[in-house]
Amino acid sequence: MENLQIHIVISDELYTKNPESSALGKKIVSRSIEMIDELGFEAFTFKKLGKSIGSNESSIYRYFESKHILLVYLICWYWSWVEYKLVFATANIQSNEEKLATAIDILTRKVDVDNSFSYINEVILNRIIISESSKAYHTKDIDSENEKGYYKVYKRVVQRVSNMVIDMNPTFEFPHMLVSTVIEGAHQQRYFSKHLPSLTDVKEGKDTIVKFYTDLVFKVIQ
Repeated sequence: MENLQIHIVISDELYTKNPESSALGKKIVSRSIEMIDELGFEAFTFKKLGKSIGSNESSIYRYFESKHILLVYLICWYWSWVEYKLVFATANIQSNEEKLATAIDILTRKVDVDNSFSYINEVILNRIIISESSKAYHTKDIDSENEKGYYKVYKRVVQRVSNMVIDMNPTFEFPHMLVSTVIEGAHQQRYFSKHLPSLTDVKEGKDTIVKFYTDLVFKVIQ
């Protein structure tokens, strides 16, 4: 995987100027990931970002109209990357059971850096998805943003894995609920393991979360 050069395509609805089109744009994305992780989304501002990268605040607005749109862009990038991993990892698997188990593993395991994308640290971005992504869609504008397709990649990931659930059990009634619960629940467990460990059973050095959700899915769809 490290030797492949993959291009993630993001809807032009989510930027004014494509950040991948320039070194400054990539720097904005890369440093914004680090700063949101360091400061939290509420304390993060374009003014602070501009100062950090040695650029005017106005130059950042040439790429993103607001920090909210920047966060949605990062979420979309992340789920596009996850989708690429899902497709790549399951393409040649014939067994429905093995394919679904592989998908659950990708959705719930600890994230490693993917060297195919030099300017984005997926480990840090994953922490943002876990702790900050709900702030993007828990807003009054969610319905209009959904209509614009802001979250279509995340929904597409859920649909892909839901199809795998249906392949395992065509009569199962709740594939989308199950898959979205697995994704959000795994993120919550990762967060709890770092900050509220008494709420989880995560064991250091073990794939506890992967095992829990793999067992859960297969028992539920039987």
